[in-house]
Amino acid sequence: MTDAGAKNRNKNYLEYVKSCEPRTKHFKNCAAAFGVGGLICCIGQFFRYMLQFAGLTGDVLAGAVSVILIFLGCLLTGLGVYDRIGRCAGAGSIVPITGFANSVASPAIEFKTEGWIYGMAAKMFTVAGAIIVFGVFAGVATGLVYCFV
Repeated sequence: MTDAGAKNRNKNYLEYVKSCEPRTKHFKNCAAAFGVGGLICCIGQFFRYMLQFAGLTGDVLAGAVSVILIFLGCLLTGLGVYDRIGRCAGAGSIVPITGFANSVASPAIEFKTEGWIYGMAAKMFTVAGAIIVFGVFAGVATGLVYCFV
């Protein structure tokens, strides 16, 4: 077989594959991610205003809002709602703090049948482990920079 014949066959195959793959809806996906991510942030801001009205300030206020959002992310993951949100919103549901809670809670729920230690505790950080390690490393590096500067 000649090189021209092989190239023509490869070109025909690539055209066939392109005709079979579904069209992506970039604008719709970006709009959904923006809307859901913004809604999650608005919910966090609502809790911030409510807790600020209740008298919390500073770091206590920030910590309380973070805990509430993490709890809601884990609760919605446990109820199976967060997965449906993620299918619609894509990155909009992953980026906020609730997405991190989802990435820790999902493997824990999935592997709970393997036991408390080798199932839930060991598998809980399979997805989020790299994020936690990078976060700790970045925190230590930032602390050292502030210490020596």
